Amino acid sequence: MEQVSMEATNPNPSSMSGVAAASAAELLCCANARALLDSVDAFLFDCDGDKLIDGVPQTLDMLRSKGKKLVFVTNNSTKSRIQYANKFQSLGLSVNQDEIFSSSFAAAMYLKVNQFPPHKKVYVIGGEGIVQELQLAGFTALGGPEDAEKRAQWKSNCLFEHDKYVGAVVVGLDPDINYYKLQYATLCIRENPGCLFIATNRDSVGHMTDLQEWPGAGCMVAAVCGSTEQEPIVVGKPSTFMMDFLLQKFNVSTSRMCMVGDRLDTDILFGQNAGCKTLLVLSGVTTQSTLDDPSNSIKPDYYTNKVSDILSLLGE
Repeated sequence: MEQVSMEATNPNPSSMSGVAAASAAELLCCANARALLDSVDAFLFDCDGDKLIDGVPQTLDMLRSKGKKLVFVTNNSTKSRIQYANKFQSLGLSVNQDEIFSSSFAAAMYLKVNQFPPHKKVYVIGGEGIVQELQLAGFTALGGPEDAEKRAQWKSNCLFEHDKYVGAVVVGLDPDINYYKLQYATLCIRENPGCLFIATNRDSVGHMTDLQEWPGAGCMVAAVCGSTEQEPIVVGKPSTFMMDFLLQKFNVSTSRMCMVGDRLDTDILFGQNAGCKTLLVLSGVTTQSTLDDPSNSIKPDYYTNKVSDILSLLGE
């Protein structure tokens, strides 16, 4: 895999409007649910949330029993794949680490496949998930949770020092983001020759709690964009970078895949960009009114209330 050069993309949702608006989304029903099942060999599930929705375990078991491959794709970079596997296990779900593709893993793999020099270091604005994936890939990671309590000192004769061997900065969701981290990342990108600026994702908000949305990784990425006047390499959804790994690992055509998720601008657009079938579930971020809004140009192939509707509609 190290010899394969993959480039992450940063698609503009508006550029997809002509394709996405070509046909209206179909409400999932008995007839088209059966047709969807028969036409798909692999189901890709968003797993950005922390709450297990009723009927999910039974639905996954049914799909596995039908010989379908299951893949879990998340933009949440706070956990590594090992941590996600443990999370699934705690929820009573049997999910293999190799079935999980997180944006933290994607960031590490982007560096791996593009032959990032092993003597170079990576500065992290983000959580333990990014740091762990970078370390597992053989890279030296700086920052992350270790810099959570650090403060930049504004003194006239004080020079802010940064490691000149940092060759990449990875920015993801960071609830402990601070001015120190922003200055460190800014200096690395602006002053270290050839330093890469990688974003795990650019989600504007996320459901960090059940009751409300919170700022997502997009605002952390935007801060670094502002201070460096550079745009990042985006490796998470809706970039198709993770899809390159899926194609290599599972050997399934994207036309035989279905992306299932609750966000139009990440999950559904990711599926559309890759040529997958798409199923929107209304159990998370996107509401029926948002889907039906005339200004919305991203239309899934199908939509339904929750994942377990697949099970009930098929009568399994």
